[in-house]
Amino acid sequence: MKQSHLFTKTRKEAPSDEVSKNAQLLIRAGYIHKEMAGVYSFLPLGLHVITNIATIIREEMNALGGVEIQMTTLQDREVWEKSGRWNDEIVDNWFKTKLKNGGEVGLGFTHEEPLTRIVSEHVNSYKDLPKYIYQIQTKFRNESRAKSGILRGREFLMKDLYSFCRDEAEHTAFYEKSKVAYRKIFDRVGLGEKTYLTFASGGTFCKYSHEFQTLTVSGEDTIHLCEKCHIAVNEEIIKEVVSCPECNGALSKTEKAVEVGNIFSLGTKYASALGLQFTDEQGVKKTPVMGSYGIGIGRVMGTIVEVFADEKGIVWPESVAPFRVHLVAIAGADGANVMGEAEKLYNGLSSRGVSVLFDDRDLRAGEKFADADLLGIPTRIVISEKTISGGKLEVKDRKTGVVEMHSEEDFFKKCLT
Repeated sequence: MKQSHLFTKTRKEAPSDEVSKNAQLLIRAGYIHKEMAGVYSFLPLGLHVITNIATIIREEMNALGGVEIQMTTLQDREVWEKSGRWNDEIVDNWFKTKLKNGGEVGLGFTHEEPLTRIVSEHVNSYKDLPKYIYQIQTKFRNESRAKSGILRGREFLMKDLYSFCRDEAEHTAFYEKSKVAYRKIFDRVGLGEKTYLTFASGGTFCKYSHEFQTLTVSGEDTIHLCEKCHIAVNEEIIKEVVSCPECNGALSKTEKAVEVGNIFSLGTKYASALGLQFTDEQGVKKTPVMGSYGIGIGRVMGTIVEVFADEKGIVWPESVAPFRVHLVAIAGADGANVMGEAEKLYNGLSSRGVSVLFDDRDLRAGEKFADADLLGIPTRIVISEKTISGGKLEVKDRKTGVVEMHSEEDFFKKCLT
């Protein structure tokens, strides 16, 4: 993509009403636009990033045996009344609206109930199970506070998967596989080392649920880290847990963290409420055991910014960056020649399947370099009269700041493998 084709522009200052680093940098860099507190539009560069994150998640969910669907945002009051969650005293963050012809509907904040109703029309026998069904969809939650940028929104993109199993043993086996899949996801988006499987309250369903918490000073949660393994315990249950539930190690270190994912055992509550049953091998009617598995995609994006950004701007891991290479042309006196050489390199990279943002704008070098640092694309290549005369490319690694000179051939061999 040529940068001159973008309608977005960078800003030197963040909006005065934004206090979170992720929102400040993402707005300044033109990745998102704030519509109101807790509600953000994703602009072209931001859409690239969340699409890359969603692709990684899809790949791992599909590898688990998940099947993707798309459910409705508008929610039938009746299905939620069956589980009791239409009541505002039970769930206090609904967005609800009146229909013109009478009645009331909600905007979906999660989808256990409607999916259970859908599954009840397609599952009859033990042969129809297990099933693992997921979606990537916009959710709506009427948060009382929304001051953390895209870490906590009133409208946000979420992957939610729901499992339907024949018994507790089958559910537990899938639950353990989902932990591994989540580890892979957070490794692939660059957060693996800083993300801890965290024991949290299981509520009415089980002793524990599991969160995936990423260490950052901007985190809303406090977690206690195990000295021996990559496990943590949420502050909310620390009085009940004296040592690591996994290895019995001491929980001595305390850190702030952001919850980027969670998994829950749901038991049979929703299946029972919605009348979902199947017939087992002996012809006996039974109720499936369910699980719920969520990842906030925008929250992952915001967490990456919080964790890796430096004083110059955003630093994207290569796997989620909007582009692999930021090609910057510095025209100088011989502008036509420089732009011509830059265009050749742009086409050459693109033909090799390398995603490139080509800064072809008529701006001073300092402005272009400042924008490149702010945007945070992993590799910056500078084409100028100096590099052309030397027969080299000036290549800068955004993460390390290291600048090296490479021939075009060496760059393709060494830097893009």
